[in-house]
Amino acid sequence: MPKEFPTGLLGSIRRNLFFILVTLVTIGFLGLIQEFMLAIFWAAVLAIIFYGTYRRLKIRLKGRKNLAATAMTLLILLFGIIPMVLLTIALIGQAGGLIEGIENNQINPNVVIDYVEREFPDVFAFLAEHNMEVDQIRTQISEGSVTIAQTVASRALTYTGSVLNFLVQFTLMLYLLFFFFREGRELIATIVNAIPMGNIRERRLFQRFAEVSRATLKGTVIVAITQGAIGGLIFAILGIPAALLWGVAMTLLALLPVGGSAIVWAPAAVVLFIQGHPVKALILVLVGALIIGLIDNLLRPLLVGKDTGMPDYLVLISTLGGITYFGLSGFVVGPVVAALFITVWEIMGKEYGGRSN
Repeated sequence: MPKEFPTGLLGSIRRNLFFILVTLVTIGFLGLIQEFMLAIFWAAVLAIIFYGTYRRLKIRLKGRKNLAATAMTLLILLFGIIPMVLLTIALIGQAGGLIEGIENNQINPNVVIDYVEREFPDVFAFLAEHNMEVDQIRTQISEGSVTIAQTVASRALTYTGSVLNFLVQFTLMLYLLFFFFREGRELIATIVNAIPMGNIRERRLFQRFAEVSRATLKGTVIVAITQGAIGGLIFAILGIPAALLWGVAMTLLALLPVGGSAIVWAPAAVVLFIQGHPVKALILVLVGALIIGLIDNLLRPLLVGKDTGMPDYLVLISTLGGITYFGLSGFVVGPVVAALFITVWEIMGKEYGGRSN
C-alpha cells in the first residue's frame, strides 16, 4: 500500500477520492480529444502495420530513430495518402459525368427494363394489373441511379469538403504516426503499467488490436483494392462508362464478406449482353469469376491467415456497424471493436466463468 494511502477509514477515503479524480480527469481528457479520435486511431493502425519495416529501417540507419520515423512517415504519405486524395478527386469528376449523362439521356439506366418489355411483354402486363406501370419503374430507376451517383460524390466531398478540418486531422495523424514509430514500444509499456487490469490481460488486448488491425488492412483492404482495380480496369477496357466509379464501388463492396464485387460486375455483364455485346459480356463474366472471384480465395488466406479469429457473420455485422458510426474508417474500426469485445469476454469466461456463490 503506498504511503499516501494509509490503512483505515482515512486511507480508504483518500484512495477513493484519488480514483474519482483519475476518472474525472480521464473523462475530461477524452472529451478534449474526441474530435481527433479517428486521426489517433489511424496513426496507431498504420504504425502497427509498418512497425516491422520501421524497425528494419532503423537498423540500417544505425539506430537513428528520428530519421527512421521521419522516412517511414514520408513514405506512407507519398505512396498511400496522396494517391487516395487524387483518386477521390477523380472519383468526384466521374460521378458528376455519370449524373450528367443520365440527366441528358446519354446513359440509359433502364436498358434492362427496355429489354424485358421488348422480349417478355407478359411480365409488364402482370405488373400493370398490380398497379405498377412501366413508366413509373423507369422513373424510379433513373432517379435512383442519379441519387446513387450524387451520394458517392457528396460522400467524397464530405471527407474533403472542410479543408481546415481535413488539414488538421491529416497533419495530426502524420505527427502522431511519427511519434508512434519512434516511441511506440515505450508508450505501450507505460500504458500497460498504468492500467490496473494486470499486465497479461492488457497485453492480450493490445495483441488482439494489433492482430485484427493488421489482418484487416493487409488482408481485407488489399484484397478489396486488388479486386476493385482489376474490375475498374476491365470496365475501362470494355468501354463501360465511369469505370473508375464502378471500380471504387467494387472495392467497397469487396470489403464485405457477403456479395462482394459481383454485385457490380454481374449486372454489368447482363447489361452488356442485353445491349448486343455478348463477347464483352462473356469476357466480363470470365474475368469476374476466374480472376476477381479467385483473388479472394487465394490472397485473403495468404494475407489474413487466422489473425482475426472471428466468424464471417460477426465480421459482416461489425463492419456494417462500423460504417454506420464511423464512415469508411468503420471497415477497420468495426472488426477491431468486435475483436476486443470477444477478447474481453473470453478473459472474463476463463477467469470467472463457472464460479458459483
